Amino acid sequence: MQNFINLLSTLDASKVIEPNIGYNDYVALDLSISNNDLSNHKLESASDYEVFIENYLSLNNAKIAFGGYLETRNLYKRSSVFNNNNSEERNIHIGLDLWINKQASIHAVLDGTIHSFQNNTGLGDYGPAIILEHEIGQFKFYTLYGHLSENSLVDKKVGEQIKKGTQIATLGLPPINGDYAPHLHFQIIIDMEGKTGDYPGVCSKNNLNFYQKNCPNPNTLLKFK
Repeated sequence: MQNFINLLSTLDASKVIEPNIGYNDYVALDLSISNNDLSNHKLESASDYEVFIENYLSLNNAKIAFGGYLETRNLYKRSSVFNNNNSEERNIHIGLDLWINKQASIHAVLDGTIHSFQNNTGLGDYGPAIILEHEIGQFKFYTLYGHLSENSLVDKKVGEQIKKGTQIATLGLPPINGDYAPHLHFQIIIDMEGKTGDYPGVCSKNNLNFYQKNCPNPNTLLKFK
């Protein structure tokens, strides 16, 4: 595991969203339950979050807000995908979110091939998502791009080779994107566990140890400042 983390830290990754926007125009965003400031905002619907994100970006003179890895959030309580009577609540985010209130371009972080893609249509789910497979040295791993537009899945082919930095999608808008304010969910996955077009992006406390190992911090690769 540590060897893989070391590899990620040495790779020259492409920006995964709107490459013309420099990291100096990014700002960290905390959506965890420990952020008491969130209680001062009405955050119930996608439109509520869009207003919140727009104001947050403006206040910080930024263009993209990022964060969320291992955050425990209340964001998912409205969705039976994460919160139902048949399973433990899943509310710990195991990817990285990049928030921007427009249909931004989405790009491959590294050379790879299309592993799978799918429109995950449940409320609060990914909506359209694309998963790329990467093989570097002895390591095979995957990157997931969630909350895309429907057009992003048109003419895609499993096994298609993708070059680093190539635009592979555009960001989706609500309700197509799972009914969220526009943002990219980016996640690194070591073992897909046989899944295609989808992989958990949120886990429960009891499963955190496994998912933290199987889905390492994307910022190790992206290297935000």
